[in-house]
Amino acid sequence: MRLWSTSAWTSALALTMVFSASGAFAQGGDLAAARELYASAAYDDALTMLNQLRSADHPAGQSRAIEQYRAFCLLALGRAADAQQAIEAVVAAEPSYEPNENDVSPRVRVAFAEVRRRMLPVIIQQKYAEAKAVFDRKDFKSAANLFSQVLVGLADPAVSAEAMRPPLSDLRMLAVGFEELSANAAAPPPPPLPAPPVPVAAPPPPPMPSPYRVYSSDDRNVVAPSVVKQTVPSFPGTVMAPRIGILEVLINESGEVESAVMTQSVTAAYDRLVLTAARAWRFKAAIVNGVPVKYRKVVQININRGT
Repeated sequence: MRLWSTSAWTSALALTMVFSASGAFAQGGDLAAARELYASAAYDDALTMLNQLRSADHPAGQSRAIEQYRAFCLLALGRAADAQQAIEAVVAAEPSYEPNENDVSPRVRVAFAEVRRRMLPVIIQQKYAEAKAVFDRKDFKSAANLFSQVLVGLADPAVSAEAMRPPLSDLRMLAVGFEELSANAAAPPPPPLPAPPVPVAAPPPPPMPSPYRVYSSDDRNVVAPSVVKQTVPSFPGTVMAPRIGILEVLINESGEVESAVMTQSVTAAYDRLVLTAARAWRFKAAIVNGVPVKYRKVVQININRGT
C-alpha cells in the first residue's frame, strides 16, 4: 500500500480546509477558516481562499478583514509590492487600523506603519474637503461628525510631525472652528425657560478653615490627603530582624511635603534616605469645607526580615 508523505498530507488537509471553509463562508460569511490557514503558515492556501472571498459582496467590516489577512499573507510570502497595495486598501477603508502586536510579526506592523505615515496626510486633507462640502450644503450634523474625524486623524501619532506644519497645521485650526460652528448650528433650539422658582433663603456658607491651622486624623471634618506619589526607598543591606520606623510629614495646600521628621528611627543612614525621598512625595491635598488645608500625616515604615 502506498503511503502519503507528510507534505502531501499537509497540502491535502489545507485544500480540504479551503473547500470546507469556502462553503462555510457562503453559508455564514465566516473568516475563521482563512485565519486558521494563516495561523498554520499555509499562506498560499489562505491567500487563494481570501482572493475568492474578496470577489463577493460583503459588509464593510468583513471586507476590511479580508484585505487585512491578504496583506498578512502577501508579506509572509515576500510579495512586498502586492502587500503594499493590500495595506493601502486597508488604510484607505479604515485609517485608524493598526495590527495588534500579539497577532502579527514586527515586520507586518512596520509595513502598516510606513503606509499609514504616507497615506494619512492625504486622507486627512480629503476628509476635510468632504466635511467642508457637507458644511456648505448645510448638513451641519454630518459636517460636525466629519470635522471630528479630521481632528482625530490629526491627533494620530503617525502624523505627529506632519500635523505641526502646513498644510495640516492650518487644517487643524480650520477644522476646530468649523466643528464648533457645525455643532452649534446642528443643536436643537433651547427649551422654553421654566417659571422662576420661589426664592428660598440659602443656608449660610460653612466657615472657612483657618490658613494657620494644621489638621490631622484627629479632626473629624477633614478629608485626609490621598497619595499621588509616595515611594519608600529600599533598605540597604540585609535585615536580620523586622524594624518599624515612624515618619511625620506636613503636607501643604498644594499637596507638597513642607517638612518631614522621623519620630521613630530605623537607622540613621536609612532615616536620611527616607527623609530625602519624602521631599519628592506628592498628595492630593486635605480638604475642609471644600478648601485645601495643611495636614500632618503619620507614615509607618515596615522593614521586614530578609529585605
